[in-house]
Amino acid sequence: MKKVVLISLFIFSTIFAETIDEDAIYSADCLILEDENSIVCKYTHERSEEDKEIQVQWIDPTGNISRDRTLIIPAGHGSIYDFRYIAGRTKGIWQFKVVDNKRETIATFEIK
Repeated sequence: MKKVVLISLFIFSTIFAETIDEDAIYSADCLILEDENSIVCKYTHERSEEDKEIQVQWIDPTGNISRDRTLIIPAGHGSIYDFRYIAGRTKGIWQFKVVDNKRETIATFEIK
């Protein structure tokens, strides 16, 4: 009976592992903290056993890149944060864009 349960569990976990949505592994989200005059953006990715280099861009409402940084995500880490101050930013819809190898992940937020 134990063998049947273990085999069933193994088959179920294998099937489930293959159906994980890759887009859910790679995501970006931004949070505006008006009381702290800050915009905090987080990029989440699949953990790697090696350091990973990514490119982070903040794109203003006119389409200009206001910040372009290359960051290193240390091995074993699943996310990275970047932040800016709200004061002095152009009002409108902004993009936080991360280029990870050839994958682009974008989050949008609005400064009012």
